[in-house]
Amino acid sequence: MEIAPNFTPRGERIEMPYEWTKNPNRQTYEQLDLWPFSSLPHRGFASFIMTTFILITLPLYVLIGTILFWALLPFLMITVGAIYYAIRKNFRDRSIIERLTLDTEQFHLLRQEANGERKDWECNAYWARVHMHEKGGPIPNYVTLSGNGREVEIGAFLSEDERVELFAELQARFKDYRNRLT
Repeated sequence: MEIAPNFTPRGERIEMPYEWTKNPNRQTYEQLDLWPFSSLPHRGFASFIMTTFILITLPLYVLIGTILFWALLPFLMITVGAIYYAIRKNFRDRSIIERLTLDTEQFHLLRQEANGERKDWECNAYWARVHMHEKGGPIPNYVTLSGNGREVEIGAFLSEDERVELFAELQARFKDYRNRLT
């Protein structure tokens, strides 16, 4: 299963940074795609950089033609460049995608890291379990899936409230899925 490296959620307004899809193909019953929330779209990024550039250089216009102008200009441009670099790096670091596929007999979790590295987990659907570690995990309300001798995280990049909601949805779907198998 391939996850597109430039995956973006569908165009409609989505409240949570994940989406359930029913029957995306014949073998798959349900599919869950998760991605980090993006509060700054690319258009907003361009506007922010331009506004920052204008506001940071505004005091320089009075100094045009003086040696002080040339003394301050490099530092202000380095500042704008550093802001640009930091936000672009944040965009790249947020390009994590997780896809949980609920097939007829197997559950499959695929995580594609920002650097392109892929991590897979697969388990028999009947034995898969979802757990929430309210305090014992690396973050509050840490959600994991277990089965096939492994325990893997899911949605660690979501906010605390989003992880609680994700846990409740996963628990309900796993229970429903097991009931259909028996």
